Amino acid sequence: MVIRSAEFIISNTDYLKCPPGNLPEYAFIGRSNVGKSSLINMLTNNSKLAKTSSTPGKTLLINHFLINKEWYLVDLPGYGFAKRSQKEQEKIQGIITSYILNRMQMTNLFVLIDIRHEPQKIDLEFIEWLGENEIPFSIIFTKADKLGVTRAKSNVLHYMDILKEQWEELPPYFITSSETKRGRDEVLDYIEQINKEL
Repeated sequence: MVIRSAEFIISNTDYLKCPPGNLPEYAFIGRSNVGKSSLINMLTNNSKLAKTSSTPGKTLLINHFLINKEWYLVDLPGYGFAKRSQKEQEKIQGIITSYILNRMQMTNLFVLIDIRHEPQKIDLEFIEWLGENEIPFSIIFTKADKLGVTRAKSNVLHYMDILKEQWEELPPYFITSSETKRGRDEVLDYIEQINKEL
């Protein structure tokens, strides 16, 4: 897929105020500091599209970007940021869950995982919740440039082995790096393939 245009459309906290119409939406979510904004900017070839910050957990809204005037890329708030108050965390949780469970246009959710770390309980529980609610999702492993090729591959295989304990069928996954653009074509081709089938 060639990205010809990527434009910011709207930010809000309520899925009911998301853009009208039936264009497919591909949402991106992950723990704070997983490199979500950098990945979105890499995918769209626009370094200023999603705001990257040295402070993790800056995305507090549902952000819609219209790609090629054909589909939306949706940047969701990160989960599991410990420095937030309980009340704030619950509010963000509500924004995330109401969008994921109720937004009919959401075609696929990309769950971002930092490839460098051992499987985290919060991610595994979130993935399990997606399964229980029959949400279509894929996994994107980020920051692959921080590890050698062999180590990155072995970390991913270890992760998928952990998932096998719960899952009969594993979700699709992609290994990416915002620095080297690794995985960019694979993720965009996957989106294009789904769009063709809709």
